[in-house]
Amino acid sequence: MKRDDYISWDEYFMGVSLLASKRSKDPNTQVGACIVDSSNIILSTGYNGFPYGCSDDAFPWNREGEDTKYKYVVHAELNAILNANGKSLKGAKIYVDLFPCNECAKAIIQSGIGEIVYLYDKYADTKETIASKRMLSAAGVKLTPFKPRRERIVLDFDRK
Repeated sequence: MKRDDYISWDEYFMGVSLLASKRSKDPNTQVGACIVDSSNIILSTGYNGFPYGCSDDAFPWNREGEDTKYKYVVHAELNAILNANGKSLKGAKIYVDLFPCNECAKAIIQSGIGEIVYLYDKYADTKETIASKRMLSAAGVKLTPFKPRRERIVLDFDRK
């Protein structure tokens, strides 16, 4: 008999998104993204961080003050789109743990991604997220809240 406690595709791809977020050096917010095609093949992943060549030690991680991270950080969704290196994302699905901001929504729409599966909508009432939802809706991008069947998936490097 086959095992019946295996994870679903949605759990797998959201798990990849969450795992990608662990690469972020941001001390406050870590976000990951995973883009997949209609055959459940991963096309790209990304996480929030500074652009290539911009040292994590030379740019600010501050959230407040004169010089903040917001001018420099590339969000997970945009990183995943850019990391696809020109692959067609038309009709693809993006898994992301935090609902995309308005800037990422523009990139998602322009890239042809057809669905967003998201875990949290922490900033639902902000102007940016309201604008994001308006654009995504107008462009016909499907918005799907992630509904896990389990509370956690454990990765264990000790196979003993």
